[in-house]
Amino acid sequence: MSLDLVEISPKADPPVCKVVDYSKFKYDQKKKQKEIKAKAQRTVIKEIRFGPNTEEHDFNFKLKHAIKFLEEGAKVKAFVHFAGRTIVFKERGEILLLRFAQMLEEHGRVEQMPKLEGKRMSIFIAPKASPKK
Repeated sequence: MSLDLVEISPKADPPVCKVVDYSKFKYDQKKKQKEIKAKAQRTVIKEIRFGPNTEEHDFNFKLKHAIKFLEEGAKVKAFVHFAGRTIVFKERGEILLLRFAQMLEEHGRVEQMPKLEGKRMSIFIAPKASPKK
């Protein structure tokens, strides 16, 4: 078995070194990095699509889904897709998204106000409390 002189902390004064098996040292480092990555919380973004002329029943149906997503700890991206000539109803789409955000007030907070990008107007809503497991 061959041992190597491995620099553990180069920024310390004086630099810290250890006499260890280098391949085992690299293996342990990779293992630690993998563990840290596994414990990191991933942000999930769920999308909900509306049309500018979305009816009340469809709105409520999508609202229930958004509430469920926020309770699970996922972010919600709600957007109004303007197809063809419906782009003239921009203000209707904005009102729809603001109403949607207002209904979700107790479940989440608005991260980004309605913004028009091309044919889509979107809004981001993040969950308020941490997800319960």
